[in-house]
Amino acid sequence: MSFKSFTEYLLLEKNYSALTVNAYQTDLENFSDFITAKYETNTINKVNYPQIRSWIVSMVESGLSNRSINRKVSALNTYYKFLLKIGEIKTNPLSKHKALKTSKKIQVPFSENEVMTVLNDLHFENDFEGIRNKLIIELFYSTGIRRIELVELKLTSVNLDNKTLKVLGKRNKERIVPLLESVVQTINKYLVSRNKLESITDEDILFLTKKGIKVYETLVYRIINDYFSLASSKVKKSPHILRHSFATHLLNQGADLNAVKELLGHSSLAATQVYTHNSITELKKVHVKSHPRSEK
Repeated sequence: MSFKSFTEYLLLEKNYSALTVNAYQTDLENFSDFITAKYETNTINKVNYPQIRSWIVSMVESGLSNRSINRKVSALNTYYKFLLKIGEIKTNPLSKHKALKTSKKIQVPFSENEVMTVLNDLHFENDFEGIRNKLIIELFYSTGIRRIELVELKLTSVNLDNKTLKVLGKRNKERIVPLLESVVQTINKYLVSRNKLESITDEDILFLTKKGIKVYETLVYRIINDYFSLASSKVKKSPHILRHSFATHLLNQGADLNAVKELLGHSSLAATQVYTHNSITELKKVHVKSHPRSEK
């Protein structure tokens, strides 16, 4: 079954990233394969809720997490909403569906001391990769950008005169993020080293491998994991945890929630508020320590 018109709608009208659209298409194809095998039909438009429910049950039985199942069902629901919009169906079979319960994942950020240990105490080679790796860590911690946003940065994204970074976020929404003077210095050092590479294939891309091609997401993950493994005993050491640390540390220092929301590129405050649980912990400490009625 072709989902071409749907994927074009997601790309052109909804401004979804190619990565998200590919994930949606894969989920729809998986569902189409399921109903073809079980119900001998590949007409998704005519599927009813009990049939969808059997797909959900099969995913639960296969051991897929509730979070992953909800994401797949959400993709199917988006497709049905599209069919409603263009008049292909009259009712959405998922209109009364309730998502499976999921446990809230508490992301434990790095402490300020752990981040400072990585940036100030660990050894970075004074070669292309060493300079690049340090800049990647500095950018994550000083701007809070997402991993895919960092990978997609172009040379033109950086404005050294204004000390700003233009970031292309979710749904192709641009935001301008300020750069610290220390980060500007590292960028300058990196650009000098980058210009000395023997050959560059992706000339417009900021972050490259030593072979001159664009860095990829697994490499960026590995860089963060490798360095922070030397300074932190936390189970998860990823670019997202560094982004989480950026937000948490700002809030701990009294930053305005709306300002942090803008820096992170969130569309709503609700998305930013997940980072406040640690700052609340800090506030409680200050409250207990400082309030006249507190037992000291």
